[in-house]
Amino acid sequence: MLRYFANFCGALAIVFVFILPLTGRAQLCTGSLGDPVVNMTFNIGTNSQGIAPGYIYQSADCPPDGFYTITKGTFGCFGNTWINVGKDHTGDNGGFMLVNASFTPGDFFVTTVNDLCPNTTYEFASWIMNVMIPISGIKPNITFKIETPSGTVLNQFSTGDIGDIGQWKQYGFFFTTLPDNPNIVLRMTNNAPGGYGNDLALDDITFRPCGAKVAAAIENHTDTVDVCEGNMETFTLNGEASASYLSPVYQWQVSIDTGKTWKDIPGATTTTYVRAPTSAPGKYWYRMAVIEQRSVALTRCRISSNQVFINVHPKPIVSAGTDRFMLVGYPIVLKGKAEGENINYYWSPGFYMDDPGKLEPTISPTNEIDYTLYAESAFGCTNDDQVHVNVVQGIFVPNAFSPNGDGKNEKWEIPFLDPSFEAEVSLYNRYGQLVYHVPPGGKASWDGTIKGVAQGSGVYIYVIKSKLFPIDMRGTFVLIR
Repeated sequence: MLRYFANFCGALAIVFVFILPLTGRAQLCTGSLGDPVVNMTFNIGTNSQGIAPGYIYQSADCPPDGFYTITKGTFGCFGNTWINVGKDHTGDNGGFMLVNASFTPGDFFVTTVNDLCPNTTYEFASWIMNVMIPISGIKPNITFKIETPSGTVLNQFSTGDIGDIGQWKQYGFFFTTLPDNPNIVLRMTNNAPGGYGNDLALDDITFRPCGAKVAAAIENHTDTVDVCEGNMETFTLNGEASASYLSPVYQWQVSIDTGKTWKDIPGATTTTYVRAPTSAPGKYWYRMAVIEQRSVALTRCRISSNQVFINVHPKPIVSAGTDRFMLVGYPIVLKGKAEGENINYYWSPGFYMDDPGKLEPTISPTNEIDYTLYAESAFGCTNDDQVHVNVVQGIFVPNAFSPNGDGKNEKWEIPFLDPSFEAEVSLYNRYGQLVYHVPPGGKASWDGTIKGVAQGSGVYIYVIKSKLFPIDMRGTFVLIR
């Protein structure tokens, strides 16, 4: 399809097409890769049965001979003769395929691929680990095959004995498609004889285009930039493609889901892309894709650069709490909250406070004061919030209110009754009937009704008590209509 593939891998491809079988050291892409046509990641929760037609699936760990499972880890299998595998090859808490090989050769993986790009070099590869601890055990030995649907082998590669124990290693080889672009079958087969050993883990089986080198970088930065929400800086992304590309077409792409999906950036079709500020926090991944002009419509055949990352971190979420009242001589506790990426926080000023480094410090100011809660994340993102503290000599209770709809003095409220006082408020009519009640710590705010029914004008009695503070008050007020 593309002349640069011939320049990049031509001699190698000719050898691979006509000499069978290949064995020994893996022949992996040394240039740049395109998006996978096949990408078997063994995600937990997906349908795992039928992946390996030569084996039987079971859901439990430590599969017996001729069985496999999909797992995130394996521990203590067969009297600890298998190494403990705690993660997949990427270490991102994904799954992998765990196989207890059968006594006879069997297929670990088979799939049919169609709609490939003609005259294009592809890499067929997988990450593999020998999980058998004893050195004397039979070592895994796997053949990668590319066949026609009728079973004719077009190319193959054998890993040879995999002796390294407990190490994820990628194995694979190149294959160049034919001009008529036929459908092909990808197959991975166990070669080793039956017996003690031949147990392995597989992860990330891929089949993807391979081309000459394509590189991307962020000007004057490393490949990763961390900024904070609201940052207005622009960044210049520079791409470079190998001279093997004869008439390259460029396209910058972005991913906002950590590389799972990529979208073309409209108008970003040169080797330089200036990224404008992004208001929303998130992880923004960028890459430059390249394809020859003659194949520009075949976007699946693009070759992509390395990825560069611009992480826009959110400001910490900070709350100093609602404004407060404090009785002289009776400390209260501020109710601060702060959340974010590995944040540090403190109160300022630290006057009359037991510990400015606590979210809920105890305070005892002598006069009204404003306290500010500051927070900073590990990436230097900051935020703050303020609370006003009024210091009062006692509780003021209004002696009248008029809920008549004129918008003035519509509710009977106690302005200095802070929730931390844990005060209980009860209101009674002149017959001693309870008309309104606020449990300890609640806000007293009566609109002069009971279950929506307006109460008549007259004198009402209040009782205010607290078990935590010296508050024991009784008195009367007037409801005026």
